[in-house]
Amino acid sequence: MSDNFLKFRDIASHDIQAVVDRASEMKAGALSDALAGRSVAILFEKPSLRTKLSFWVGTQKLGGNPIYFGPEEVGLGKREPVSDVAHVMSRMSEIVVIRTFLQSTIEEFASNASVPVINALTDQEHPCQALADILTITEQFGSVAGAKVAFIGDGNNVALSLGYAVVGLGGQLTIASPDGYKLSNDSLDGVNGYGEQLGGRVNQVTSPLEAVVDADIVYTDVWTSMGQETEAAERLVAFAGYQVNSEILDQASKNVKFMHDLPAHPGEEISEGLLYDPRSIAFDQAENRLWAQAALMEKLV
Repeated sequence: MSDNFLKFRDIASHDIQAVVDRASEMKAGALSDALAGRSVAILFEKPSLRTKLSFWVGTQKLGGNPIYFGPEEVGLGKREPVSDVAHVMSRMSEIVVIRTFLQSTIEEFASNASVPVINALTDQEHPCQALADILTITEQFGSVAGAKVAFIGDGNNVALSLGYAVVGLGGQLTIASPDGYKLSNDSLDGVNGYGEQLGGRVNQVTSPLEAVVDADIVYTDVWTSMGQETEAAERLVAFAGYQVNSEILDQASKNVKFMHDLPAHPGEEISEGLLYDPRSIAFDQAENRLWAQAALMEKLV
């Protein structure tokens, strides 16, 4: 594995299962003092609930000291150059967790840091979410290998990281997005190249109904992410017909489970009440951020 976790493919495909297995052990009660006497700097330029809470609690469970910096405190590249912040934080903490707008920002930070850097969300990827996702799928089905996952919605950072995670363990992912919102061909080629030796594959379609045929998992995300607010009206039009609801789930496998990385917008990408449908495992998925990230931090140090 790479010294950093900036994009999902920083974990070699043959190392993914070990991180997932360790997360399962921690969730079952296994203890670790991997961060005893160490500090984790958590630097966010965007608001957060699950990511902040899971890294904070995960650091404490490993015996470490979390230190949080909110959007107004540092000003990466504005109040101070990214490189300067990286050098300072490297001298006072053992891991830096960053949620920022641009992948280029975290890449620049990591190139100037001397401690592991973890991507807690950028415009290109959300790799920690994907780790939690495959832990959740493993809990439900025993393995990601051979699982059929349907992602309905924007071919965004969540979809891309999910693609790497699923195919890296030999699963199949079908993404249904309207034209103009699909993964780029380069991204698709990269994902499929990462998982081809294990038989994993990502396919893209336009029809949600086509995507969910025989799906074990139906997954969606918000139509308008943070930083895209000016596109909200346009996206509401583009994604009309892409709502995940009971009728969509009924077209999938009889044992289908529903996933959402949250926060959700009922009435848009999901129907009202769907998070509480018996088939929903969205809150299991949310909790698993804690265990997946704790296992990741242990591995990095």
